[in-house]
Amino acid sequence: MSILVYIEHAEGKVKKTSLEAVSFANKLTAQTGEGDVIAVALGTVDSAELASVGKAGAAKVLHADDSRLTDGVIQAHASAVAQAFTAIGTKTLVLAKSSLGDAVAARLAIKLNAGLVSNVVELPNTSNGYVVKRSIYTGKAFAETTITTDNKILAVKKNAVDLKTDGGDATVEKLSVNLSDSDFASKIITTERATGEILLPEADIVVSGGRGLKGPENWGMIEDLAKTLGAATGCSKPVSDIGWRPHHEHVGQTGVKVAPTLYVAVGISGAIQHLAGVNSSKCIVVINKDPEAPFFKAADYGIVGDAFEVIPKLTEALKAEL
Repeated sequence: MSILVYIEHAEGKVKKTSLEAVSFANKLTAQTGEGDVIAVALGTVDSAELASVGKAGAAKVLHADDSRLTDGVIQAHASAVAQAFTAIGTKTLVLAKSSLGDAVAARLAIKLNAGLVSNVVELPNTSNGYVVKRSIYTGKAFAETTITTDNKILAVKKNAVDLKTDGGDATVEKLSVNLSDSDFASKIITTERATGEILLPEADIVVSGGRGLKGPENWGMIEDLAKTLGAATGCSKPVSDIGWRPHHEHVGQTGVKVAPTLYVAVGISGAIQHLAGVNSSKCIVVINKDPEAPFFKAADYGIVGDAFEVIPKLTEALKAEL
């Protein structure tokens, strides 16, 4: 039986987190030994971009090419995905955990009478039932949840699975869906997107700065390091609160929660609220002149030193190697 994957796209590109969800589904079909992966895409996006989803493991992409769906109206997306779910006769839906994905998944759980598990970090254990491991308490612990319903929805945490890149192009087919006026009862009037070459939620590498940088005029060295690494830039809450950096760069419990492969913290002491937003990172590097900074306890690697001396030298060394 096929597995359906709901994929998101922005500015004409399928999001990396959605490609990870496709890879997760591909591994799941290999585990069960049956079916294939079918993705569903909504709104205006180029067919060639959708075909490239096959590299992550999808055999087919169903495309509802309706411009009204491009902005991500939650009710309409839930209705469209539910129709795709029923049309292919699947029992399992996989998607990336995201702000849109969370809202769509919750509505789909009701529409499909499906058990929903979010923050999934591993393939389900089907040796005795259907047991799913998920991250809880902002990444500090794990829980095993049993799904007993026939229909199942799995929202996969970012970086929980290695991205498959060796597949072929997927077949792209038109998907016709019936959407009512009530599906568009709410409207997205405007959308303000965070600026920057690489956005925090999608970044594999994040370089963040704190009050140890002493002022916004010193942020150039953070941006230079980030550009060298191909990283997004972030900051601590105090930095955004005092206006040194925009609020969309605030990383932490009340800001953006990130799970990059590499997180570099410069001049950040490591308050528990900040740690809650970054502790799902695969590798944390802390640079701070205070050897007693709490962040060092959570770091995989630590450098005790003045950021104004360490960062320029680190950046130059990386430029020579990369």
